[in-house]
Amino acid sequence: MAPILAPLRERNFRLWAVADLVSTSGTWMQVLGLNWVVLSMTGSAATMGFTVMAQALPVLVLGGWGGALADRLPARPLLIACHVARALLALSLVFDTGRLWPIYAVALASGVISAVEGPTLGRFGSALVPGEVLGSALALGSVLSSAGRIGGMALGGVLVGFTGPAPLFAINAASYLAVIGALVVIRSGSMRPLAVAPESDRGVRAGLRYVLSQPVVLIVLALSLVLGSLGRNYQVTMAAMTAGPLHGGSGSYGVLSTVFAVGAVVGGLLLAGSGRATLPVLVGTGLTISVLQLCSGLAPNVIGFAALILPIAAGAVVLDTVVSTRVQLDTREEMRGRVLAALGVTSSLSGIVGAPLIGWLCDTIGPRGALVLAGVITTAAAAAGGMALARIAGSKTRSAVPVLGRTLAEQAI
Repeated sequence: MAPILAPLRERNFRLWAVADLVSTSGTWMQVLGLNWVVLSMTGSAATMGFTVMAQALPVLVLGGWGGALADRLPARPLLIACHVARALLALSLVFDTGRLWPIYAVALASGVISAVEGPTLGRFGSALVPGEVLGSALALGSVLSSAGRIGGMALGGVLVGFTGPAPLFAINAASYLAVIGALVVIRSGSMRPLAVAPESDRGVRAGLRYVLSQPVVLIVLALSLVLGSLGRNYQVTMAAMTAGPLHGGSGSYGVLSTVFAVGAVVGGLLLAGSGRATLPVLVGTGLTISVLQLCSGLAPNVIGFAALILPIAAGAVVLDTVVSTRVQLDTREEMRGRVLAALGVTSSLSGIVGAPLIGWLCDTIGPRGALVLAGVITTAAAAAGGMALARIAGSKTRSAVPVLGRTLAEQAI
């Protein structure tokens, strides 16, 4: 069996993969529906950015505690409770999409759930497969997640034009039943036991000290923050470009969203096939997609924009998967929930800072200007991050500088 398919030997992983694919499809149908509702009601990309910010803010505030809970409490009951709550929130949208405040309330509540759910999912998922195939499981998970995004965006793009957004929210609510069912039938005896930190080392401060003790990780997180803030909020810029200079409608937005998802699958497959989840790959990919983002602001039509969106999406998945893989494989298991929480906080900062900023730039200087300006900044940031990492590699190659648990020299292999 090919390495990327090796995790499918595990019954628990197969169950989880199918359930996650269904749930991810429903989630992206809801994302598409909410984005289009907000933009249709307000005509403002900045308002849509504030919706993203409302979902990201609780993770920023509560992420550290969520990671500590993930390292301390049993994952299964936590995850069941989180998905039941998400299903109820999706159902609430079915009955009230005519006002903005319920949408903001759902986004805020979803963020509170994500603060606990994110690190818990990461820790739970790593226990479903043997340690030697965890890297393949993460790569396969990225591919399946992207496939779910394709299905969700494609079907949502078709339905929203005919039925309006309410059915998208209802389908998302139903999709959580697949995850809850999988959590119920997964066999605990077949799961890999993970290390647990001693009582004195289970708090938020211990996790913070662990992350701060690895300087290269901090550089990677900072780079991820800048690229995520200004280079990854395409849920805002795609809608703004479609409704603005590209003169498209909901169908065009659905097509672009689907193209983005196809690119994400391509990126996951490329990375899984090469197996090179290294820091040089991360920096090179960051530079490439930043330049492409700059070019996307100059695209003359929907087809040209879609042609640039495809490699940008592929690169975005490569970036995410490289960071996630190295964190999962090369950090202490008893700290994994808190390290994943740190990544969640970084992602939340990207949403809080980036989504409203990109939305404001779209409203102020236009979507084209926003993409060009953001592309210039992220290109400079990727270059600076690469030079900083190279400087550390050059000065400490022989002293085994820890990079997510390995030396920088080892990471370059």
